[in-house]
Amino acid sequence: MQNNYAYIALFATIGVAFTVATMWVSWVIRPTHKRTGSKAEPYECGELPIGNAWRQFKAGYYIFALLFVVFDVEVAFIFPWARVLRDMKSAGLGLFAFFEMMVFIAILLVGLAYAWRKGVLKWD
Repeated sequence: MQNNYAYIALFATIGVAFTVATMWVSWVIRPTHKRTGSKAEPYECGELPIGNAWRQFKAGYYIFALLFVVFDVEVAFIFPWARVLRDMKSAGLGLFAFFEMMVFIAILLVGLAYAWRKGVLKWD
C-alpha cells in the first residue's frame, strides 16, 4: 500500500520540478532589452493608433450577448428533456416533467420580458 503512494509522490515531485524548471529557463533566456520606438506601440503593423485605446463601449451590447447565451443554453436543455420525456411518461412522471419544463420556460420568459421592458433589446 505504501508503495502506491510512493509512485504518486514521485510523479508529483517530477511534475512540480518540471514546471519550476521550465519557468526558470524561460525567465533566464527571455529578452531583457527595453521596448522603444515602434515596439512600444500597441500594434506593430505600421499604422498609427487613432484616439485613445481605453474607449468605453455601451454595456447593452454585452447584456444582449448574455441574453443570447442564456437562451442558447435553454435550447441545449430543452432537446435532451424532450428526448427523455417519453421515458418519464412511461414511468408515470410525464405530467410532472412537462410542468417542470413549463416553469423553466416561464422563468426565462419573465426574464425576457424584463429585458425587453428595460430596453436591452434595442440596438441603438
